[in-house]
Amino acid sequence: SPIRAELGDCVRCGLHEGRKKLVFGVGSESADLVIIGEAPGHKEDLTGEPFVGKSGQLLTRMIGAIGLRRDEVYICNVVKCRPPNNRDPSPEEVHTCSPFLIRQVQTINPRVVMTVGKFASQCLLGLDESMGRMRGKTHQWENLPVVPSYHPAYLLRNPVAKRDAWEDLLRIRALLRR
Repeated sequence: SPIRAELGDCVRCGLHEGRKKLVFGVGSESADLVIIGEAPGHKEDLTGEPFVGKSGQLLTRMIGAIGLRRDEVYICNVVKCRPPNNRDPSPEEVHTCSPFLIRQVQTINPRVVMTVGKFASQCLLGLDESMGRMRGKTHQWENLPVVPSYHPAYLLRNPVAKRDAWEDLLRIRALLRR
């Protein structure tokens, strides 16, 4: 994609120093659903693909539960390089990298955006609220409906939250069917 080409072998912030692979995004460039996470983790850094490993497998099952295949959606992160020790990206790192995310989403122009995890939800929506307060409703961003939900890694640690995540998925399915 032209955006990926412009990003190039990015050295715009300090995160590039520790990365193995830049993790741009994966999936359909004409997807109805874009899923946005926080940042690549260890396995993502090695493969160059977002949401691999156990949390990625759960995300694939979540997508499947509402009748979509992983290759039909588009999956990316707020920042494209792994922060050291999986820490949250700094405000400067987000500020430097997020214009690429915004252009990715605008280019795909999906019908619905799903943010997973508190960090990605706060970043995209410009909110400083808990996940519990953000989820359970449809937000607006750039005239697109945004549905925040729990990160799959959180769901693996807290299976009781899967019921709430299922409600979020049903909300997304309803928005996609409009």
